[in-house]
Amino acid sequence: MNIQTESTLHNTLQRRRVLAGLGALGAGALLPGCGTTAPTTPGQPFRIDVHHHFVPEAYVAALKVHKIRPVQWSVQGSIEELDKSGIATGMISPPPPGVTFGDPAFRRKLARDINEAGAKMVSDRPTRFRLLATLPFASVEDSLAEIAYAFDTLKADGISLMTSYNGKYLGDPTHWPILEELNRRKAVIYTHPTTPACCGGLQPFVSINAIEGPVDTTRTMVSLMFQGGAAKFPDIQWIFSHSGGVTPFLLSRYQREEVEKDFKTALPRGVLHELRKFHYDTAQGHHEGALKALLAIIPPSQVLFGTDYPFWDGRKVTADLVKGGVSAADLMAIDRGNALRLFPRLKA
Repeated sequence: MNIQTESTLHNTLQRRRVLAGLGALGAGALLPGCGTTAPTTPGQPFRIDVHHHFVPEAYVAALKVHKIRPVQWSVQGSIEELDKSGIATGMISPPPPGVTFGDPAFRRKLARDINEAGAKMVSDRPTRFRLLATLPFASVEDSLAEIAYAFDTLKADGISLMTSYNGKYLGDPTHWPILEELNRRKAVIYTHPTTPACCGGLQPFVSINAIEGPVDTTRTMVSLMFQGGAAKFPDIQWIFSHSGGVTPFLLSRYQREEVEKDFKTALPRGVLHELRKFHYDTAQGHHEGALKALLAIIPPSQVLFGTDYPFWDGRKVTADLVKGGVSAADLMAIDRGNALRLFPRLKA
């Protein structure tokens, strides 16, 4: 084999590693928009999973008290998933229902217990896990206290919220004092759908998450845009699960609402401006139709790798991203580079 042929074969194999999600990007090619390079050791985990659930003992106990069945989870299972799927770091958050049940005192304690358990996971394995702290969001006073504790004491990298609390969506003005503080801190807020108050029993023959989960993500996005929260608190970096739910398919309806009902105060720069500022993870929204719909209106710089572990396998996400025709550069940005912009401490 001559030197030129050997070099060509080497480059081909490197490209295949990117597309198969089995290795690094060539010889440390620059990641779009993040100013850092990918790992160059073949097989070294490099992805950042922004949608990685954990279920600590305190959360399991709280769910059982309220007769809610917890999902099976373990730290070791999380680590195995990270390794199998080429993930360097999982941004951990509790799965639904989150801190949405019980009285205010119960929620306050549960949020603290979950966050301290998450901080312990990070302390034990700081390169594998990072914390998206949860809040007792229905209470302004308790949430403000937990924000300070999460960021200043536990050194959380961001906040995780459910899409609604007591029937109110994240953009409801009653939540604005919390959003004001998170905006002041320029916080990253990851969101996850939970069972909406309206619709839990509508179609019991399928999982509530099959339909109402992605729809509730869209409901909370609409509340943030049309009630003015997205424009009022521009320094919050929002992450929405599952490729934005059903939002990409309904864009023309929201643009019509914006024009016909005059939302200039709430949306001074328009619906599309806010949608393009938001971020979206790929968890269970990675099939070709969902990806094409999302990327038709959102630049690849706003898309983040997410798995929905333990409900989904990260290798399936990567396989669909490859089949979806994402370029090698955009794939690497989605896998890692875009998250590094949001969570710069991970660069270390």
